[in-house]
Amino acid sequence: MDHERYMRRAVEVAHGNLDAPFGCVIADRETGEVLAEGLNKAERNPISHGEIDAIVHLSADRPAVDWTRLVLYTTAEPCPMCSGAILWCGIPRVVFGTSIQTLKHLGLPQIDLPAGEVSNRSSFSRFELTGGVLKPECDALFEEMARRMGS
Repeated sequence: MDHERYMRRAVEVAHGNLDAPFGCVIADRETGEVLAEGLNKAERNPISHGEIDAIVHLSADRPAVDWTRLVLYTTAEPCPMCSGAILWCGIPRVVFGTSIQTLKHLGLPQIDLPAGEVSNRSSFSRFELTGGVLKPECDALFEEMARRMGS
C-alpha cells in the first residue's frame, strides 16, 4: 500500500480540528478502499480520539468488516487507550506520523507508553507498527497545536 497516500488523507482529516489534529484513516489493504475516517473530538467526549472515532464509524457502517484486512493510518502514534482498541479490533497494521516522544517534547499531554510496547504486551493480538510516515507534515500539525496551547 502507498502509506504516504493514506497518511496525506489522515493529515487532511486532521485539519478539521487544529486544536487536536489527530486524524485517522482506516483502509482495506487488499482493495485500497478507505473504509472510515476519524477526528479527535475529545472536547465533546474525552475518549473520542481520532482512532476511536474511526473505529466507531467503521463498526457502525460496516458491521461485517474483516478487521484482519485493515491498515490504520494516524497522524500521531496511538496512545495506550487507542492501541488497546486497535488490538481488540484485530487490526494488524498501524502507520503513524508523529511519535509520542515528539508530542511529549512539544509539551503536549501524553501517557509515556509506546504503541509497540502495548502491542507486545498483548496476550491475544499484535499489530505491526510503522512510524514516521510524512513526519514533517504531521509534526507541523502538532507544533501548531502546541503553539495554540501555549506549550
